[in-house]
Amino acid sequence: MANQVEPKLIKPLVDELQKERFVTLATVDHETGGPNVSAISWVLAKDEGTIYFAVDNRSRIIENIKSNDKAVINLIANESTYSISGTASVKQEKLEGVPLKLALVEINISEVRDVMFYGSKIVAEPQYDKTYDKDAAARLDKQVMDAMRKA
Repeated sequence: MANQVEPKLIKPLVDELQKERFVTLATVDHETGGPNVSAISWVLAKDEGTIYFAVDNRSRIIENIKSNDKAVINLIANESTYSISGTASVKQEKLEGVPLKLALVEINISEVRDVMFYGSKIVAEPQYDKTYDKDAAARLDKQVMDAMRKA
């Protein structure tokens, strides 16, 4: 899908965003007006036009979105790199069914752009490992993803 632009997520991307995964999120910094990029993992495609993600409700991301609703998620999947742009809003200040104080953020997608440079493809996607209690991490991840699906 090199250099194509879509108004919503294509099916392979919806499928990829049904589980916890590494993405980066760009917002407009509420203090400097410049770009702010964060790595997040609790992300879910609610449907082809909507992405949910969860972050600590004291996160700078929340302040940025309240100040300027533009956001971009960068996703590496489907052998390419995608820029998913849209407007973000805090859907829930406290995500229900989760022991942490997480906010649920909704992005209404306006554009999905394949931004991979010409003549190339991704051969290995980013991987990460939780550095704290693996069982506790797995339980929390399941709680967060289930809560986002119910929202």
